[in-house]
Amino acid sequence: MIKKSLLLTAMLGLSAAAFAQTSGIDLKGTVGYAIDQRGEVVRSGTGLCWRTGYWTPAMAIEACDPDLVKKAAPAAAPAPAAPAAKPAAAAPKPAAQKVTLAADALFDFNKADLRPEGKAKLDKLSADIKGIKLEVIIAVGHADRFGTDAYNLKLSEKRAEAVKAYLVSKGVEPNRVYTEGKGKKQPVTKPDQCKGPKSKKVIDCLQPDRRVEIEVIGTK
Repeated sequence: MIKKSLLLTAMLGLSAAAFAQTSGIDLKGTVGYAIDQRGEVVRSGTGLCWRTGYWTPAMAIEACDPDLVKKAAPAAAPAPAAPAAKPAAAAPKPAAQKVTLAADALFDFNKADLRPEGKAKLDKLSADIKGIKLEVIIAVGHADRFGTDAYNLKLSEKRAEAVKAYLVSKGVEPNRVYTEGKGKKQPVTKPDQCKGPKSKKVIDCLQPDRRVEIEVIGTK
């Protein structure tokens, strides 16, 4: 009885191997099971696959021994996306501060020499400038309507240069101060104001036109 069982097992194994060779099936995956002429695994009356004497757990196939077949490792979860980098904080924009200094405080009429009152005003401005990161100072001189265009242009330029020279003496870098003269082209008095020929009254009335506008640009 034992001899018959061994003979049957050997025949089944040989049958499986012969079929695998003729059908191109991988021996590793099928030689452990008996295969009929249709190429299907032989099953018992209870539906179990018939294993050959060569069978080992490594030969298990999904159709017969699903619990022994190694399951594919689950795909690794994708790494979470790195958070988007925060945009760099925008650099502060230079702020402009415009200061208009009346010429009667800075200069005498028809003069470009700074008066003591004018120096005091520029001293305060110099102190205020130290509180910011200075970009540039623009000093624009102006004159009233008395005199020729050429004369007033020159006078307004001298007044702007006088302001620059004083600010530089207080520690402001020379290349930070830009000067310009506008002459009498940009009066602030109205055409119907200060009428009449040159007189003390008219000169006093035209005082707003004799000015120096100083624009300070920088960041705090």
